[in-house]
Amino acid sequence: MQRRIPRPNRKRWRESLSYLDKQPNAGASQRHALIIYERIYNVTFEKLGLIKPILKTLASQGYETPTPIQLQGIPIILEGKDVVGLAQTGTGKTAAFTLPLLQRLCEADAPNGDFRPVRVLILSPTRELAAQIEKNVKAYGENLPLRSTCVVGGVPIKRQINALRRGVDILVATPGRLEDLVKQKAVRLNQIETIVLDEADQMLDIGFMPAIRRILKMLPKQRQTLLFSATMPKEIRSLSNDYLKDPEEVSVAVISTTADRIDQSVIHMNAGDKIVQLVKLANAHPGDRIIVFTRTKHGADKVVRKLKADNLGAAAIHGNKSQGQRQRALAAFRDGGTPILIATDIAARGIDIPGVEVVVNYELPEVPEAYVHRIGRTARAGASGLAVSFVAGDEVKRLRAVERLIKKSITATTADGSAVPTGTPKSSGDAAPRNNNNKNKRKRPQQNGGKRRWHPARPKRGQAA
Repeated sequence: MQRRIPRPNRKRWRESLSYLDKQPNAGASQRHALIIYERIYNVTFEKLGLIKPILKTLASQGYETPTPIQLQGIPIILEGKDVVGLAQTGTGKTAAFTLPLLQRLCEADAPNGDFRPVRVLILSPTRELAAQIEKNVKAYGENLPLRSTCVVGGVPIKRQINALRRGVDILVATPGRLEDLVKQKAVRLNQIETIVLDEADQMLDIGFMPAIRRILKMLPKQRQTLLFSATMPKEIRSLSNDYLKDPEEVSVAVISTTADRIDQSVIHMNAGDKIVQLVKLANAHPGDRIIVFTRTKHGADKVVRKLKADNLGAAAIHGNKSQGQRQRALAAFRDGGTPILIATDIAARGIDIPGVEVVVNYELPEVPEAYVHRIGRTARAGASGLAVSFVAGDEVKRLRAVERLIKKSITATTADGSAVPTGTPKSSGDAAPRNNNNKNKRKRPQQNGGKRRWHPARPKRGQAA
Protein backbone atom coordinates (compact mmCIF):
# COMPACT_ATOMS: atom_id res chain seq x y z
CA MET A 1 0.00 0.00 0.00
CA GLN A 2 1.39 3.37 -1.04
CA ARG A 3 2.11 5.72 1.82
CA ARG A 4 -0.12 8.78 1.78
CA ILE A 5 1.68 12.10 1.90
CA PRO A 6 0.33 14.26 4.77
CA ARG A 7 -1.68 17.24 3.67
CA PRO A 8 -0.25 20.70 4.39
CA ASN A 9 -2.09 23.16 6.57
CA ARG A 10 -4.62 24.73 4.19
CA LYS A 11 -5.22 27.65 6.53
CA ARG A 12 -1.54 28.59 6.34
CA TRP A 13 -1.59 28.56 2.55
CA ARG A 14 -4.72 30.73 2.44
CA GLU A 15 -3.07 33.22 4.79
CA SER A 16 0.00 33.22 2.54
CA LEU A 17 -2.14 33.89 -0.53
CA SER A 18 -3.99 36.68 1.26
CA TYR A 19 -0.69 38.28 2.29
CA LEU A 20 0.75 38.08 -1.22
CA ASP A 21 -2.36 39.64 -2.74
CA LYS A 22 -1.79 42.70 -0.55
CA GLN A 23 1.84 43.11 -1.68
CA PRO A 24 2.22 45.38 -4.71
CA ASN A 25 5.48 43.70 -5.78
CA ALA A 26 4.33 40.09 -5.41
CA GLY A 27 4.49 38.50 -8.84
CA ALA A 28 1.75 36.36 -10.28
CA SER A 29 4.13 33.41 -10.42
CA GLN A 30 4.50 33.52 -6.64
CA ARG A 31 0.74 33.26 -6.15
CA HIS A 32 0.62 30.59 -8.85
CA ALA A 33 3.21 28.50 -6.99
CA LEU A 34 1.22 28.67 -3.77
CA ILE A 35 -1.99 27.77 -5.56
CA ILE A 36 -0.27 24.77 -7.13
CA TYR A 37 0.99 23.67 -3.76
CA GLU A 38 -2.47 23.98 -2.24
CA ARG A 39 -4.39 22.22 -5.00
CA ILE A 40 -1.88 19.45 -5.66
CA TYR A 41 -1.00 18.98 -2.01
CA ASN A 42 -0.17 15.30 -2.42
CA VAL A 43 2.30 15.75 -5.28
CA THR A 44 5.43 13.63 -5.01
CA PHE A 45 8.78 13.56 -6.77
CA GLU A 46 7.59 10.49 -8.65
CA LYS A 47 4.75 12.49 -10.21
CA LEU A 48 7.32 15.00 -11.48
CA GLY A 49 8.74 12.30 -13.75
CA LEU A 50 12.00 11.49 -11.97
CA ILE A 51 13.58 8.08 -12.56
CA LYS A 52 13.75 5.30 -9.97
CA PRO A 53 17.46 5.61 -8.99
CA ILE A 54 16.93 9.28 -8.12
CA LEU A 55 13.68 8.53 -6.29
CA LYS A 56 15.47 5.84 -4.28
CA THR A 57 18.15 8.35 -3.25
CA LEU A 58 15.59 10.98 -2.28
CA ALA A 59 13.66 8.46 -0.18
CA SER A 60 16.80 7.34 1.65
CA GLN A 61 17.63 10.98 2.43
CA GLY A 62 14.16 11.73 3.80
CA TYR A 63 12.76 13.84 0.93
CA GLU A 64 9.01 13.36 0.51
CA THR A 65 7.37 16.33 -1.19
CA PRO A 66 8.96 18.91 -3.50
CA THR A 67 9.20 22.57 -2.57
CA PRO A 68 7.47 25.22 -4.74
CA ILE A 69 10.64 25.98 -6.73
CA GLN A 70 11.13 22.25 -7.36
CA LEU A 71 7.47 21.88 -8.32
CA GLN A 72 7.82 24.54 -10.99
CA GLY A 73 11.39 24.01 -12.11
CA ILE A 74 11.90 20.24 -12.41
CA PRO A 75 9.34 19.54 -15.20
CA ILE A 76 10.56 22.53 -17.26
CA ILE A 77 14.24 21.57 -16.95
CA LEU A 78 13.45 17.95 -17.84
CA GLU A 79 11.96 19.25 -21.10
CA GLY A 80 15.28 20.92 -21.92
CA LYS A 81 13.98 24.49 -21.82
CA ASP A 82 15.91 27.53 -20.62
CA VAL A 83 14.88 28.81 -17.19
CA VAL A 84 15.16 32.07 -15.26
CA GLY A 85 14.51 31.37 -11.58
CA LEU A 86 13.97 34.01 -8.91
CA ALA A 87 14.61 32.23 -5.63
CA GLN A 88 16.52 32.77 -2.41
CA THR A 89 18.76 30.30 -0.64
CA GLY A 90 16.95 27.76 1.53
CA THR A 91 14.12 27.23 -1.00
CA GLY A 92 15.44 23.93 -2.39
CA LYS A 93 16.85 25.66 -5.46
CA THR A 94 19.93 23.42 -5.78
CA ALA A 95 17.83 20.25 -5.95
CA ALA A 96 15.47 21.99 -8.39
CA PHE A 97 18.18 22.11 -11.07
CA THR A 98 20.43 19.22 -9.96
CA LEU A 99 17.81 16.43 -9.98
CA PRO A 100 16.53 16.97 -13.55
CA LEU A 101 20.06 17.53 -14.89
CA LEU A 102 21.23 14.23 -13.41
CA GLN A 103 18.32 12.51 -15.13
CA ARG A 104 18.96 14.21 -18.48
CA LEU A 105 22.59 13.07 -18.39
CA CYS A 106 21.56 9.48 -17.69
CA GLU A 107 18.96 9.45 -20.45
CA ALA A 108 21.24 11.07 -23.06
CA ASP A 109 23.55 9.06 -25.27
CA ALA A 110 26.94 8.57 -23.62
CA PRO A 111 29.93 10.07 -25.49
CA ASN A 112 32.03 7.71 -27.58
CA GLY A 113 35.25 6.43 -26.00
CA ASP A 114 36.40 6.11 -22.42
CA PHE A 115 37.00 9.83 -21.85
CA ARG A 116 34.14 11.78 -20.32
CA PRO A 117 33.84 15.40 -21.49
CA VAL A 118 32.16 18.01 -19.32
CA ARG A 119 28.48 18.08 -20.26
CA VAL A 120 27.02 20.14 -17.40
CA LEU A 121 28.73 23.27 -16.10
CA ILE A 122 27.55 24.94 -12.87
CA LEU A 123 29.03 28.36 -12.09
CA SER A 124 28.98 29.68 -8.53
CA PRO A 125 30.21 33.00 -7.07
CA THR A 126 32.03 31.63 -4.00
CA ARG A 127 34.19 28.66 -3.08
CA GLU A 128 31.91 27.65 -0.22
CA LEU A 129 28.79 27.64 -2.37
CA ALA A 130 30.56 25.71 -5.14
CA ALA A 131 31.69 23.07 -2.65
CA GLN A 132 28.17 22.83 -1.23
CA ILE A 133 26.63 22.38 -4.69
CA GLU A 134 29.13 19.67 -5.63
CA LYS A 135 28.41 17.89 -2.36
CA ASN A 136 24.70 17.89 -3.21
CA VAL A 137 25.41 16.65 -6.75
CA LYS A 138 27.29 13.65 -5.34
CA ALA A 139 24.58 12.98 -2.76
CA TYR A 140 21.68 13.10 -5.24
CA GLY A 141 23.60 11.05 -7.84
CA GLU A 142 24.97 8.34 -5.55
CA ASN A 143 23.02 5.66 -7.45
CA LEU A 144 23.99 6.98 -10.89
CA PRO A 145 27.09 6.23 -13.00
CA LEU A 146 28.11 9.89 -13.21
CA ARG A 147 31.23 11.77 -12.15
CA SER A 148 31.54 15.30 -10.84
CA THR A 149 34.24 17.56 -9.46
CA CYS A 150 34.62 21.09 -8.10
CA VAL A 151 37.29 23.60 -9.21
CA VAL A 152 37.81 26.79 -7.19
CA GLY A 153 40.64 29.14 -6.39
CA GLY A 154 42.77 28.95 -3.26
CA VAL A 155 43.81 25.31 -3.76
CA PRO A 156 46.57 23.70 -5.90
CA ILE A 157 45.47 23.68 -9.51
CA LYS A 158 47.35 20.45 -10.37
CA ARG A 159 44.90 18.32 -8.39
CA GLN A 160 42.02 19.84 -10.31
CA ILE A 161 43.79 19.26 -13.64
CA ASN A 162 44.32 15.61 -12.76
CA ALA A 163 40.63 15.20 -11.87
CA LEU A 164 39.59 16.75 -15.18
CA ARG A 165 41.94 14.49 -17.11
CA ARG A 166 40.18 11.45 -15.65
CA GLY A 167 36.95 12.81 -17.09
CA VAL A 168 33.86 14.32 -15.41
CA ASP A 169 30.24 14.71 -16.46
CA ILE A 170 29.40 17.63 -14.16
CA LEU A 171 31.80 20.46 -13.35
CA VAL A 172 31.08 22.94 -10.54
CA ALA A 173 33.36 25.97 -10.75
CA THR A 174 33.99 29.56 -9.83
CA PRO A 175 34.51 31.76 -12.93
CA GLY A 176 38.08 32.80 -12.16
CA ARG A 177 39.48 29.30 -11.70
CA LEU A 178 37.54 28.00 -14.71
CA GLU A 179 39.16 30.63 -16.96
CA ASP A 180 42.59 29.65 -15.59
CA LEU A 181 41.94 26.01 -16.49
CA VAL A 182 40.70 26.95 -19.97
CA LYS A 183 43.86 29.00 -20.59
CA GLN A 184 45.98 26.00 -19.57
CA LYS A 185 43.90 23.80 -21.90
CA ALA A 186 42.99 21.55 -18.98
CA VAL A 187 39.28 21.65 -19.80
CA ARG A 188 37.25 22.06 -22.97
CA LEU A 189 33.79 23.54 -23.04
CA ASN A 190 32.79 22.57 -26.57
CA GLN A 191 30.51 19.71 -25.46
CA ILE A 192 28.56 21.52 -22.76
CA GLU A 193 24.87 20.59 -22.94
CA THR A 194 23.65 22.66 -19.97
CA ILE A 195 25.10 25.59 -18.05
CA VAL A 196 23.75 26.76 -14.69
CA LEU A 197 24.42 30.29 -13.42
CA ASP A 198 23.69 30.08 -9.70
CA GLU A 199 23.37 33.22 -7.52
CA ALA A 200 23.85 35.40 -10.60
CA ASP A 201 23.23 38.64 -8.70
CA GLN A 202 26.07 37.90 -6.29
CA MET A 203 28.39 37.15 -9.21
CA LEU A 204 27.44 40.60 -10.48
CA ASP A 205 28.25 42.18 -7.10
CA ILE A 206 31.65 40.48 -6.91
CA GLY A 207 32.54 41.62 -10.44
CA PHE A 208 32.34 38.29 -12.30
CA MET A 209 29.96 39.47 -15.01
CA PRO A 210 32.66 40.11 -17.68
CA ALA A 211 34.07 36.63 -17.01
CA ILE A 212 30.57 35.12 -17.23
CA ARG A 213 30.05 36.66 -20.66
CA ARG A 214 33.45 35.42 -21.86
CA ILE A 215 32.64 31.89 -20.68
CA LEU A 216 29.19 31.89 -22.30
CA LYS A 217 30.80 32.80 -25.65
CA MET A 218 32.97 29.65 -25.41
CA LEU A 219 29.97 27.32 -25.13
CA PRO A 220 28.04 25.67 -27.97
CA LYS A 221 25.13 27.74 -29.23
CA GLN A 222 22.80 24.74 -28.97
CA ARG A 223 22.59 24.29 -25.19
CA GLN A 224 20.28 24.66 -22.21
CA THR A 225 20.89 27.68 -19.97
CA LEU A 226 19.55 27.96 -16.41
CA LEU A 227 19.89 31.23 -14.52
CA PHE A 228 19.01 31.51 -10.83
CA SER A 229 19.16 34.72 -8.84
CA ALA A 230 17.76 36.11 -5.61
CA THR A 231 17.20 39.50 -7.24
CA MET A 232 16.81 40.60 -10.85
CA PRO A 233 18.78 43.83 -11.47
CA LYS A 234 18.89 45.21 -15.01
CA GLU A 235 22.35 43.72 -15.68
CA ILE A 236 21.07 40.20 -14.94
CA ARG A 237 17.97 40.81 -17.05
CA SER A 238 20.24 41.97 -19.88
CA LEU A 239 22.34 38.81 -19.52
CA SER A 240 19.17 36.72 -19.75
CA ASN A 241 18.01 38.54 -22.87
CA ASP A 242 21.41 38.08 -24.55
CA TYR A 243 22.10 34.41 -23.85
CA LEU A 244 18.82 32.61 -23.02
CA LYS A 245 16.33 31.43 -25.64
CA ASP A 246 12.66 31.95 -24.76
CA PRO A 247 13.24 31.14 -21.08
CA GLU A 248 10.50 30.00 -18.74
CA GLU A 249 10.37 32.13 -15.60
CA VAL A 250 9.75 30.64 -12.15
CA SER A 251 9.57 32.60 -8.93
CA VAL A 252 8.78 31.60 -5.38
CA ALA A 253 9.99 34.35 -3.07
CA VAL A 254 11.03 37.96 -3.17
CA ILE A 255 14.30 39.11 -1.67
CA SER A 256 12.51 41.17 0.97
CA THR A 257 11.08 38.05 2.60
CA THR A 258 12.58 37.04 5.95
CA ALA A 259 11.65 33.85 7.78
CA ASP A 260 8.89 34.31 10.35
CA ARG A 261 10.78 32.06 12.76
CA ILE A 262 13.68 34.54 13.06
CA ASP A 263 13.50 36.81 16.11
CA GLN A 264 15.07 40.06 14.86
CA SER A 265 16.34 42.84 17.12
CA VAL A 266 18.56 45.92 16.98
CA ILE A 267 20.91 47.29 19.65
CA HIS A 268 21.98 50.92 19.33
CA MET A 269 25.48 51.60 20.66
CA ASN A 270 28.76 53.36 20.04
CA ALA A 271 31.06 51.64 17.56
CA GLY A 272 33.68 51.10 20.26
CA ASP A 273 31.24 49.17 22.44
CA LYS A 274 30.43 46.51 19.85
CA ILE A 275 33.08 43.99 20.86
CA VAL A 276 31.98 44.21 24.52
CA GLN A 277 28.38 43.53 23.51
CA LEU A 278 29.46 40.63 21.31
CA VAL A 279 31.31 39.01 24.21
CA LYS A 280 28.21 39.43 26.41
CA LEU A 281 26.00 37.92 23.73
CA ALA A 282 28.32 34.94 23.24
CA ASN A 283 28.45 34.29 26.99
CA ALA A 284 24.65 34.47 27.13
CA HIS A 285 24.38 31.68 24.51
CA PRO A 286 26.88 29.02 25.62
CA GLY A 287 27.04 26.05 23.28
CA ASP A 288 25.09 27.80 20.50
CA ARG A 289 26.50 28.22 17.01
CA ILE A 290 26.92 31.94 16.29
CA ILE A 291 27.74 33.53 12.93
CA VAL A 292 29.00 37.13 13.07
CA PHE A 293 29.03 39.20 9.87
CA THR A 294 31.45 42.08 9.32
CA ARG A 295 31.82 44.34 6.30
CA THR A 296 35.59 44.00 5.85
CA LYS A 297 38.23 41.26 5.98
CA HIS A 298 40.37 43.29 8.37
CA GLY A 299 37.36 43.78 10.63
CA ALA A 300 36.70 40.03 10.70
CA ASP A 301 40.29 39.24 11.77
CA LYS A 302 40.15 41.96 14.42
CA VAL A 303 36.96 40.52 15.94
CA VAL A 304 38.54 37.05 16.06
CA ARG A 305 41.56 38.39 17.97
CA LYS A 306 39.32 40.19 20.47
CA LEU A 307 37.16 37.12 21.08
CA LYS A 308 40.17 34.84 21.54
CA ALA A 309 41.54 37.32 24.09
CA ASP A 310 38.33 36.66 26.08
CA ASN A 311 38.83 32.88 25.79
CA LEU A 312 36.05 32.45 23.23
CA GLY A 313 36.59 30.04 20.34
CA ALA A 314 36.32 31.89 17.02
CA ALA A 315 37.54 31.62 13.43
CA ALA A 316 37.18 33.81 10.35
CA ILE A 317 36.46 33.07 6.70
CA HIS A 318 36.93 35.68 3.99
CA GLY A 319 38.60 36.23 0.63
CA ASN A 320 42.14 36.51 2.04
CA LYS A 321 41.98 33.05 3.57
CA SER A 322 43.16 30.05 1.56
CA GLN A 323 40.63 27.40 0.65
CA GLY A 324 42.19 25.03 3.17
CA GLN A 325 41.88 27.60 5.96
CA ARG A 326 38.26 28.28 5.08
CA GLN A 327 37.37 24.60 4.94
CA ARG A 328 39.03 23.92 8.30
CA ALA A 329 37.21 26.86 9.88
CA LEU A 330 33.84 25.67 8.52
CA ALA A 331 34.52 22.08 9.61
CA ALA A 332 35.38 23.22 13.16
CA PHE A 333 32.25 25.37 13.25
CA ARG A 334 30.08 22.53 11.95
CA ASP A 335 31.50 20.06 14.48
CA GLY A 336 31.11 22.47 17.39
CA GLY A 337 34.83 22.83 18.09
CA THR A 338 34.66 26.53 17.17
CA PRO A 339 31.28 27.93 18.29
CA ILE A 340 31.70 31.40 16.70
CA LEU A 341 32.32 31.98 12.99
CA ILE A 342 33.21 35.46 11.70
CA ALA A 343 32.39 35.97 8.03
CA THR A 344 32.17 38.63 5.36
CA ASP A 345 29.30 38.85 2.88
CA ILE A 346 31.23 36.78 0.33
CA ALA A 347 30.33 33.71 2.42
CA ALA A 348 26.75 34.72 3.27
CA ARG A 349 25.18 32.51 0.60
CA GLY A 350 27.74 29.72 0.81
CA ILE A 351 27.25 28.65 4.42
CA ASP A 352 24.74 25.81 4.67
CA ILE A 353 25.19 24.51 8.20
CA PRO A 354 22.14 23.30 10.13
CA GLY A 355 21.71 24.30 13.74
CA VAL A 356 22.93 27.91 13.59
CA GLU A 357 21.08 29.51 16.50
CA VAL A 358 22.31 33.13 16.38
CA VAL A 359 23.33 35.52 13.59
CA VAL A 360 24.96 38.83 14.54
CA ASN A 361 25.28 41.78 12.18
CA TYR A 362 28.37 43.29 13.76
CA GLU A 363 28.14 45.93 11.05
CA LEU A 364 25.13 46.44 8.82
CA PRO A 365 25.78 45.73 5.13
CA GLU A 366 25.98 48.46 2.49
CA VAL A 367 23.37 46.67 0.38
CA PRO A 368 20.12 46.02 2.32
CA GLU A 369 19.41 42.77 0.42
CA ALA A 370 22.56 41.32 2.02
CA TYR A 371 20.80 41.58 5.39
CA VAL A 372 18.21 39.02 4.25
CA HIS A 373 20.94 36.65 3.07
CA ARG A 374 22.86 37.03 6.32
CA ILE A 375 20.05 36.25 8.71
CA GLY A 376 18.92 33.44 6.42
CA ARG A 377 21.78 31.36 7.85
CA THR A 378 19.58 30.68 10.89
CA ALA A 379 16.03 29.27 11.21
CA ARG A 380 16.65 26.70 8.49
CA ALA A 381 14.72 23.47 8.02
CA GLY A 382 11.83 24.59 10.21
CA ALA A 383 13.96 25.65 13.19
CA SER A 384 13.85 29.03 14.95
CA GLY A 385 16.68 31.51 15.27
CA LEU A 386 17.87 34.85 16.61
CA ALA A 387 19.24 37.75 14.53
CA VAL A 388 20.83 40.68 16.37
CA SER A 389 22.16 43.82 14.68
CA PHE A 390 24.66 46.19 16.32
CA VAL A 391 23.94 49.70 15.02
CA ALA A 392 26.23 52.68 15.56
CA GLY A 393 25.21 56.26 14.86
CA ASP A 394 26.57 56.26 11.31
CA GLU A 395 24.65 53.09 10.44
CA VAL A 396 21.12 54.36 11.07
CA LYS A 397 20.58 55.10 7.38
CA ARG A 398 21.47 51.51 6.53
CA LEU A 399 18.99 50.32 9.16
CA ARG A 400 16.27 52.45 7.56
CA ALA A 401 17.06 50.90 4.18
CA VAL A 402 16.80 47.39 5.64
CA GLU A 403 13.45 48.10 7.30
CA ARG A 404 12.06 49.61 4.11
CA LEU A 405 13.11 46.48 2.25
CA ILE A 406 11.59 43.96 4.68
CA LYS A 407 8.57 46.25 5.29
CA LYS A 408 8.69 46.02 9.07
CA SER A 409 10.24 47.82 12.01
CA ILE A 410 12.81 45.85 13.99
CA THR A 411 12.58 45.92 17.79
CA ALA A 412 15.29 48.28 19.03
CA THR A 413 16.99 48.80 22.41
CA THR A 414 20.15 50.47 23.66
CA ALA A 415 23.27 48.69 24.85
CA ASP A 416 22.08 48.70 28.48
CA GLY A 417 18.83 46.99 27.49
CA SER A 418 16.57 50.02 27.89
CA ALA A 419 14.19 51.29 25.27
CA VAL A 420 15.53 53.62 22.61
CA PRO A 421 15.11 57.24 23.83
CA THR A 422 13.05 59.65 21.79
CA GLY A 423 16.08 61.61 20.63
CA THR A 424 17.85 58.55 19.21
CA PRO A 425 17.55 58.29 15.44
CA LYS A 426 15.21 55.44 14.79
CA SER A 427 14.01 54.00 11.56
CA SER A 428 10.56 52.85 10.63
CA GLY A 429 9.67 50.23 8.09
CA ASP A 430 6.25 51.85 7.64
CA ALA A 431 7.60 55.26 6.74
CA ALA A 432 6.15 56.67 3.56
CA PRO A 433 8.58 56.91 0.65
CA ARG A 434 9.99 60.31 -0.13
CA ASN A 435 8.08 62.15 -2.80
CA ASN A 436 10.47 63.50 -5.41
CA ASN A 437 7.78 64.73 -7.80
CA ASN A 438 8.40 68.36 -6.81
CA LYS A 439 12.17 68.03 -6.72
CA ASN A 440 12.81 70.23 -9.77
CA LYS A 441 10.08 72.82 -9.17
CA ARG A 442 11.22 76.39 -8.58
CA LYS A 443 10.94 77.58 -5.00
CA ARG A 444 8.74 80.55 -4.15
CA PRO A 445 10.91 83.68 -3.82
CA GLN A 446 11.19 85.00 -0.27
CA GLN A 447 11.57 88.70 -1.05
CA ASN A 448 8.98 91.19 0.15
CA GLY A 449 8.02 89.13 3.17
CA GLY A 450 7.55 85.96 1.19
CA LYS A 451 5.30 87.54 -1.44
CA ARG A 452 6.06 86.89 -5.10
CA ARG A 453 7.39 89.94 -6.91
CA TRP A 454 5.34 90.42 -10.04
CA HIS A 455 6.86 91.98 -13.11
CA PRO A 456 4.97 93.90 -15.78
CA ALA A 457 3.56 91.58 -18.36
CA ARG A 458 5.50 91.29 -21.56
CA PRO A 459 3.71 92.68 -24.58
CA LYS A 460 2.13 90.18 -26.86
CA ARG A 461 3.68 89.59 -30.25
CA GLY A 462 2.75 92.38 -32.63
CA GLN A 463 1.90 94.86 -29.85
CA ALA A 464 3.93 97.92 -28.95
CA ALA A 465 5.73 97.91 -25.63
